[in-house]
Amino acid sequence: MSILNADLHCHSVVSDGTLTPEALAARAKAQGVELWALTDHDEIGGQQRAAAAAQNLGLHYLTGVEISVTFIGQTVHIVGLGFDPDNPALQAGLAQTRGGRHQRAQDMSDGLARVGIKGAYAGATQYAGNPELVSRTHFARFLVESGVCRDTNEVFRKYLIEGKPGYVPHRWASLKDAVGWITQAGGGAVIAHPGRYKFSANEEFALFTEFREHGGLGVEVVTGSHSSAEYITYADMALEFGLAASRGSDFHSPTESHTDLGTLPYLAGGLQPVWELLGQRIRLAGPVPA
Repeated sequence: MSILNADLHCHSVVSDGTLTPEALAARAKAQGVELWALTDHDEIGGQQRAAAAAQNLGLHYLTGVEISVTFIGQTVHIVGLGFDPDNPALQAGLAQTRGGRHQRAQDMSDGLARVGIKGAYAGATQYAGNPELVSRTHFARFLVESGVCRDTNEVFRKYLIEGKPGYVPHRWASLKDAVGWITQAGGGAVIAHPGRYKFSANEEFALFTEFREHGGLGVEVVTGSHSSAEYITYADMALEFGLAASRGSDFHSPTESHTDLGTLPYLAGGLQPVWELLGQRIRLAGPVPA
């Protein structure tokens, strides 16, 4: 068993979280996290702040990002870890990916207006720390605060999933491009929370196969949205495809997230932890924990 308390997936106000990078670093440290990464959606604007806060707290740090990808008609998320945030190709790719979010948000607002929910775009932007990254999560927060729904789960179920009034599909980056941007910047690409995708067995096999062929490094085995059975399933998938294993809470907010930073089970024995392959990219705050 790998007993390093690594949390390599969470979000700040730079994308759709509710805490600043500094507050997340403090929370991670308080929760016993030993190695941390901030992985905002399609955005690395919080990396310098996160790394500096981690350094001040004596917390080891890996640069991070979560890139939105379209694969077989579905949105898949690829986490990048340990990359150079100043890499021009990565920066350009992320800017291109963010570019479509504004029109998508406007279209979501229009769909909600057609069922009587007015002013949703303006309302959602109040919850977005980064105006370039207005997302479904920000719409969900607005609908809860305005009394339309009891919680964000109800919002998604009634309004923001496929077939509902506020759902708008978007063509994100390709899997090949996302993995390429990360690896060209010296980092490692990881499939985020694979248990969340609604793929058939053959489609999931295709995802893992193409990801590995493009140079993908790892897969999140232990993550906030996985069940204990899925820990086993994706540990087996990691071994089958020769992928390293990652661990991350996908924490967004103290009031919305079911899993807090640093509280997940440890990776099972026999898996190659992704941080062992990215050791040279870890920003150290003293000796690396054993």
